[in-house]
Formats: sequence, C-alpha cells, structure tokens
Amino acid sequence: MSASDRDKSAAAAPMERARQKVYIRRKRMNYVALALSMFAMAFGLFWLIWILFETVRLGISGLSWVALTEMTPAPNEPGGLANAIYGSFLMVALATLVGTPIGIMAGIYLAEYQSRGPLAVLTRFVNDILLSAPSIVIGLFVYAVVVAQFKTFSAYAGIVALALIVIPVVIRTTENMLQLVPSGLREAAYALGAPKWKVIMSITFRAARSGVVTGVLLGVARIAGETAPLLFTALNNQFWTSSLGEPMSSLPVTIFKFAMSPYENWQQLAWAGVFIITVAVLALNIVSRLLTRRQH
Repeated sequence: MSASDRDKSAAAAPMERARQKVYIRRKRMNYVALALSMFAMAFGLFWLIWILFETVRLGISGLSWVALTEMTPAPNEPGGLANAIYGSFLMVALATLVGTPIGIMAGIYLAEYQSRGPLAVLTRFVNDILLSAPSIVIGLFVYAVVVAQFKTFSAYAGIVALALIVIPVVIRTTENMLQLVPSGLREAAYALGAPKWKVIMSITFRAARSGVVTGVLLGVARIAGETAPLLFTALNNQFWTSSLGEPMSSLPVTIFKFAMSPYENWQQLAWAGVFIITVAVLALNIVSRLLTRRQH
C-alpha cells in the first residue's frame, strides 16, 4: 500500500467511526420508539379486551327472552327492554333516512360541482364543526329549537338531533370516496356525450358506492349509542309508544337510568342493553370493513 493510500485510510477511519456511532444511536432510538409503540398498543388492547369481557360476562347473564319481549319494569319487578329496543331502532332508522340523502347530496356537490368555491369552503367549515362538536351541544341546540318551541319532548326532536350527527359523517365520507374515483372515468363518459348528472349517477357514484355505504354505516354506529342528545329531546318512556310526537324510550337512555339505580333487576337489564348495543355496533363496523375491503 502506498503512502497516499495509507493517508486516505487514516482520514476515512474517523468518518467511518462517526457513521457507526450515528447508526447505533438511531438503531437504539428505533428500538425505544418501537417498544413505546408496542406498550401503547398493549395498554389500549388491555382495556378494550377487559371492557368487552365484562360486557359479555354481565350482559349475557342479564339477557333473556323476557328482556327482549317485555316492557321496562318498575323497581324489583320482572320486565325487559322491548320498548327501549323498538324506540332506539325507530329513531336511528328515521334519523338515518333523514340524514343520509342530505349528506350524500352535499358530498356530491362538494366533490363534483363546487370543490373550491366560497359556498364549498363554508360548507366544509360548518361540517368540520359538526364533526367535532360534542353530542350534548347538538342535543341542547335541538332542545332550544324544537322541544322548547313545542313545549314537549318527542321522538321527532330525537330524530332531528341524531340526524344532525349523521349528516357530517356522510358528507365527509361521500366527498372523500368520490374524490378517489379516477378522473379518467369522468373524462371518458364526457367524451361519449353523457351529461354531468348522468356521469355522476352512472359512473362516479357507482364506483364509490361501497365507500359511501360504509360512511352511512359508520354514522349509524355512532348514533346507536348516543345518550346525551336523547336526554334533551326524546327523554324517556316506560311504556310502548309508536307516536313520534310523544317522549320515546331508547336503549342508551334506559341504560343510563338503570345503571345509576340501586335496584339489581334494573342493573341487570342495563348490562343486557349494553351487550345488545355493543353487538349491534360491532356488526355494523364489521360490515363497513367488509365493504371497504371489497372497494379496495
């Protein structure tokens, strides 16, 4: 080896040692970050599994045919959750029917017609506020606008409150799914002479249909367990009622009422209601995941 090569090797040795030190330091930091991430994941999974275990253990013990077919009972008397299940199903279904068309049409407008105009900016701003607003605020708003004006609690007010929670979820999901559709599909349809409404209905919306349905299901899953809006709007009813102009029972409010009581039969029914809502929301999330996978 010549003198010049030895000089170059001697000069490169400190740089190599410095690179090795930087590599070792980064590797240690990577191990630390990975360990912290795994700990955070395990911490969250621990509480989630514990909650699900307690829900299943206590919920199944309180679940029976009587709990599914009888009305909510008085303290220390036999009864069930039939009126609460019916009330929750009816209000969630009607709120979805009201909120879904509004959300889909607003999402189509934002994605296809006016994506950067002032009205679109204002719509997105209001939509972001509704997405982040606590549900109790929406319940108080509907109480002031509907309940206080008509001087009575009613299922109509509960439907309005739940629909206001569904709408922003559907808007955001519809807009995002339509924006994922390749522009080449639209251009090909326009080249064939199709009008804009026909392109949206037959091309873009059909391509994003699974994603839109997923957004609707996620909105339903969100409102299925909402308690605060219904406390200020539909309130509660111990008896079976099909009139939307009267207070109506619901599972979340019944669970809240029974879980806070000192009566053992009410507490068992509260756990049964928790189990029913958990299974329903879990089923909706599984369906939305399957639809999303199909879309991909």
